[in-house]
Formats: sequence, structure tokens, C-alpha cells
Amino acid sequence: MAAVFASAAVGVAADPGIPNVVIIYGDDVGFGDVGAYGAKLIPTPNIDRLAQGGLRFTDGHAAAATCTPSRFSMLTGVHGFRHGVRILAPNAPLSIPTDILTLPKLFAQAGYSTGVVGKWHLGIGAKGTPVDWNGEVKPGPLEIGFQRSFLLPSTNDRVPCVYLEGHRVVNLDPADPLFVGRKKGQSHPGSTIYPDARQDPAAMTFYKSTHGHNNSVINGIGRIGYMAGGKAALWDDATMADEFVKQAKRYIAANKDRPFFLYFASQDIHVPRVPHPRFRGTTKLGYRGDAMVQFDWSTGEILQALEDHGLTENTIVIFSSDNGPVYDDGYDDGTTVPTSKREVDRGHDGSGIWRGGKYQIYEGGTRVPFIIRWPARIKPGTSGALVNQIDFLASFATLLDLELPEKEARDSRNMLDAFLGKDPNGLGFMIEEAHGLALRQGGWKYLEPQRKGWGGKKSPPELYNLSVDPGESENIIAAHPEKAKALAAQLKKLVDDGRVRPAHR
Repeated sequence: MAAVFASAAVGVAADPGIPNVVIIYGDDVGFGDVGAYGAKLIPTPNIDRLAQGGLRFTDGHAAAATCTPSRFSMLTGVHGFRHGVRILAPNAPLSIPTDILTLPKLFAQAGYSTGVVGKWHLGIGAKGTPVDWNGEVKPGPLEIGFQRSFLLPSTNDRVPCVYLEGHRVVNLDPADPLFVGRKKGQSHPGSTIYPDARQDPAAMTFYKSTHGHNNSVINGIGRIGYMAGGKAALWDDATMADEFVKQAKRYIAANKDRPFFLYFASQDIHVPRVPHPRFRGTTKLGYRGDAMVQFDWSTGEILQALEDHGLTENTIVIFSSDNGPVYDDGYDDGTTVPTSKREVDRGHDGSGIWRGGKYQIYEGGTRVPFIIRWPARIKPGTSGALVNQIDFLASFATLLDLELPEKEARDSRNMLDAFLGKDPNGLGFMIEEAHGLALRQGGWKYLEPQRKGWGGKKSPPELYNLSVDPGESENIIAAHPEKAKALAAQLKKLVDDGRVRPAHR
């Protein structure tokens, strides 16, 4: 790859009092997928060392149980449901408005260099205007505050299967123009035509689709959506982690002499799971377990890069995930799940003791690994404080002594003391999102009626007391109708008010 990151401002010395910030973001990594959180069958020594040197939260959450709304919420401080944000199609426009405050814009205001490497899946392009993949691909991350970007533009199970640096597809051959769509559409003379898995299922030579991933076949793997052209620009699934780590190291090296914010969004352990051959067979859990070992390696490489440049002491490293675990998510990749209600794969439970996982409103859907290390300020240990990624924006605004406008990041609250280990309690309440919403208030959790799937009928409301029933095994709404009523009213008010952070008085 020819991509090289450069510092946004040359000759700006780093202020030793201002920390660098690196967010290492996993994809579909569950609470129980990390050794520090109880995993026995997946070795994660690098993440475990990070946890040993930092603050490990046991009640840390993504804002939603699916990827796009979680990422949207973390970067904007606004719940995804307020903007109708759901898992995006391959050719979806940018979901983040370009005129609002975002996490990278906040850091840029404080004089930081800002960069993103890895999976994007927040949409690219303007609504109503098809993206020209052969020209400038925008608006995207550069328009919402990142100064440098190297991405897979959607997610690894969707087209286009190419890298995007800044506004341009990397290594694109103009003689083989690239076209992307949700439907097969018209032919594209002169462009490479890829097999259609629905018409030619035998083209899926790496492994087969179990559901949904049966459009264009790229590298022997069926994807969601169709593409034509761009053969010279295709990524290699097996070397994707290597490429992202290389780009992250380049960014760190280029910006080591000034404060920087790096959002490293790994594709691991999202499907299609294609760990590099050197990681295959490192667990007994098929490619899902092996991909987690690969992600641990990526984490270790980034931590080592910080160490090599003398940045460890004054760099905040946050390790987390966009939602809880999933096993079979569309591919026959060696992951096996019993047909019973037990959430285990050959003895491994990706959500630990928590019920559910990706797509589900139960705790396993949003309660994820959540580690913050800052040797200069944070004492290592374990925290039971209730914290959420949506609160990064308001918390960093406080840390950087920046005023947060009332209309911006309206669901983000200042949890800096909890993130620094000074507040053992954290949030008094928070919203969780899946096919509906839930409200956590201490140990109580109220689930509004949830849709079964994206268009199914709604289930009845539910109430749990996590203090006595952490696995959410018994719906006690009939025994506590007044508590359910009060929580339901509070949730409705938070939705109707359009904000969680109190308005200025």
C-alpha cells in the first residue's frame, strides 16, 4: 500500500500535560471474549496486560447492540435512534451530519491531530447523490472531523471490498472502474464482473454463506451487495489486520511530537472471519476464536508502537467493542452453537454470565469489555461504575477544558471521574438500544416492547433486577408494576425530550 499518514501540523511540540488518546475498538467482541473478563479458551495476553495496567470496568457499555448506532453514538454523543440510524447498506450515505460536533472535531479544537484507521460503517456520500467511487468519495470521515483516514468504507461482509484513503480508493485502476450497489443493476462494460452467489453458489470457495451473504463473491466469500470493477484495489481479507496495524503505526510515528487522537476500529471479529494463516488453529473455536487472537495481536502491536515512541505514560488507551458477541452471523466458518438456549460455543460463552449478544437488548448485547489505561493519571484496578461510550464526548470536553454547546452531544454526560477511577458509581441511569429501547437504573432494567427482528411483532415489556438476577432469567414485571410504570415513564420522557444531558439553566 502506498498510503502514508502525515502530521496535520509540522513543528508543534507535544504538551506533556495533554494526553494522546487511542481508542482500540473491537467488532462483535463480547464481554466474555477476553481473558481479563473470564475467557479460558481464547488467549488474549496483550489485552490482559492492558487491563492489568489500567482500569477494567465490569459494567461498561456500548450505546447499542449493533455496530452502526454504537459507532454513531460514540462519535456524536447522540443516540442513534434519534436519527433513525440502523445497520447500513453498502451504498448508504454518511449517517453523521457534517454540521454537528463530533469527537474528532472536539479534539481538533484542542489542537490535536485526528486519525481513523479501520472499519467505518457509518456511510459515505451525500444523501440522494450516488457516490462516485472512481473519483472523490465524500463526504465521509474527513468531513466530520478526522484529518487523516484509512478505511474499509463499509464493513467486511459488504461491498465495496477496497480500501479508502482520504477521498480516494487505494490502488484503483481507471481502466477497471468501480461500481457499488445494493442490487445487481445494469452491466458495466469494461469492469471486472464478480460471481453472483445466488446464481453460482459454488463460487464461494473459502466458505459458504448460511444466510444473507450471497451477492457478489469476492476472494471466494459471498458479500452483501453487488460491485463491479476495482480488481486491482481489492483487499486481501487475510492480511487486513496487518494492513490496519501498519497504517496505525505510521500515524503514531508521524504524530508522535504533538497530541493526537487515533480511532483504531478493527474488523475483527466481525464476519467474514478470515484470520491470517499464522493465527489459524490457535484456538479450538474455529475462525471466530482465531480472529480474536489476531485482534489481541493487533492490540499488542499498537501498544508496542506507543512504547517504542515513549508515549505510553501520557497516552489514554481505551479498549472496547461496538456490541456483544454473535456466533453464526451469516457464514459457515467453523463456529458452532448448540440448538439449546445455552449461549456457548464448545464451552465458550462470548457474553460471559450476561444474557444475549449482538442484536439483543439484554445485557450481553451492550455490556462489553471496557478498559481505560492512562499510567500518568489512572490507578490500575477494577471498577463497577456504570459507564457508556456515548459519554466520551462530554467527558473529554471536560478533560480538555472545552465548553460543550447545549445543542451538541445532547445524550453525552460528563463521566470523567468514573473514567479516571474517582467515581465508583458512574451513571445513575442510561438507555440501551436494540430493536427497541431499555432503561437501566441501578440494578433495575426496564425493556420497552421490542420488535422481533427488523419488522416483526413487538414483544411484551419486561423488567429485571440485575442485582439478584444478572442473567435476566426472570421477567418480574408482574410483581413490580409500579416500578415498571415509573421506569417506562422516565424512558418516554428521555425520548420525548430529545436529550439525556440536562439542558443549561
